[in-house]
Amino acid sequence: MDPNRENLSTLLLIFALTALGTLGWLVGLFLFWLFLRILGGAPDFFSLTESFSTAVTAAAVLSAGFIAYRELNEGSYSRYIEVADRLFEELNSEDNINARRWIYQNLPDDPQTGLKKIGEEGRTTIKKVLNSLDRVAFLTQKNWIPEKMIMPWMSPMVIKTWVKLEPYVNYESERRGEPEYYRLARDLAKRCQTWQKSNHPESLNVHWLDDAL
Repeated sequence: MDPNRENLSTLLLIFALTALGTLGWLVGLFLFWLFLRILGGAPDFFSLTESFSTAVTAAAVLSAGFIAYRELNEGSYSRYIEVADRLFEELNSEDNINARRWIYQNLPDDPQTGLKKIGEEGRTTIKKVLNSLDRVAFLTQKNWIPEKMIMPWMSPMVIKTWVKLEPYVNYESERRGEPEYYRLARDLAKRCQTWQKSNHPESLNVHWLDDAL
């Protein structure tokens, strides 16, 4: 079917439905006015029409506002789910899980001596995890997604990782003379620690196991 003809048919249908609706509304008002007139209390027909039309218009505006509010909420919730899904994929990808496991098991506590021992592979692994935390921090900026949707499952792994990485980030920041070095990752760790302290203070202490899954 020709798209132009299809669009024209749609417009004509909308116009016809609008006209029928208006006509039906006027006929209904007229019948109601006749009923009131029979009872002996009929106001002027045009005044009645104006009053009822104003009331219906107000109700329509309120209904439209409510529908728009619900659609906005549903749209926000869908966006939150999308962001949460991206976070989950980022933090739980096989590469990132393996990188964090390497850090838990192999990264020395002292960064000054640790950087000399871990080699290029270790440095690459540290950068990979820090870049991942930076990305997570960007996706969870304030007011982008409610913390209650992500913090319960995200904060434990961020806190655990940061226990190992914080000394290295601080050491490298001071050594380079760059106070903003991985600032987003630092802020993310602080937010996770604050949330965990308020909601699950007992889990702030990290327990390390050599044979953990």
